[in-house]
Amino acid sequence: MSTTNLRCLVVDDDPLSVQVVLNCITNTPFLTAVGSFTNPVEAAESLRTQPVDLLFLDVEMPLMSGIELLGTLQHPPLVVLITSSKDYAVQAFEHAVVDYLVKPVSYARFLQAAQKALEMAERQPAAEADAIQASGPNAEFTFVKVDSKLVRVTFEEVRYVEALGDYVHIITGSSKLIVYSTMKAVEEKFPSRRFVRVHRSFIVNVNHIQALEDNSLVVENKHIPVGQTYLREVMQRLNKF
Repeated sequence: MSTTNLRCLVVDDDPLSVQVVLNCITNTPFLTAVGSFTNPVEAAESLRTQPVDLLFLDVEMPLMSGIELLGTLQHPPLVVLITSSKDYAVQAFEHAVVDYLVKPVSYARFLQAAQKALEMAERQPAAEADAIQASGPNAEFTFVKVDSKLVRVTFEEVRYVEALGDYVHIITGSSKLIVYSTMKAVEEKFPSRRFVRVHRSFIVNVNHIQALEDNSLVVENKHIPVGQTYLREVMQRLNKF
């Protein structure tokens, strides 16, 4: 039995349609509704600051269509499109949506879509592991998956890595790479001779540490906190300089 629970957002300009989908979510054990919007512009802003696992999205809305809303999201969640017309099916699958439901939505058809989303979500941890390519202890670079392409990252250029939600931000001297991954994967695949975990949300390149000030490291003039559980390891690494 799956232990995964998907946080869901419903976006539809018709309040009655919103309520129908919310009722379906309530009756599905592995789904939890975290909110709903009838205004797509407000929904887009919310999704940029408060990510969800699964989005039930109407296509035909004023101000911004569901397809247009998807286009504004740099890292969209799993998406099930809901519409009164079949005419958008091709566009829908160009955006790699989980499923495409036509109104009026029956619970049986809704459940099929929800189960597809659950299966995709449960495969994502494996995708996280593949987002950063394995490298040997003496390797000078690796490849990371950014959107749909592999980007070469030279370890010496990396200043630090910051965890933000389901993503890590790899900060180099010239760029910021956003990768769907975990800090655990970074620790496993970035060479320990160069990098040290200093906080649950930060890994730094020891070669770019400029100073230690009041339990924070200065890297590229950014103050990075040092967690108490990591302090001893950090001090040991600093003493090796």
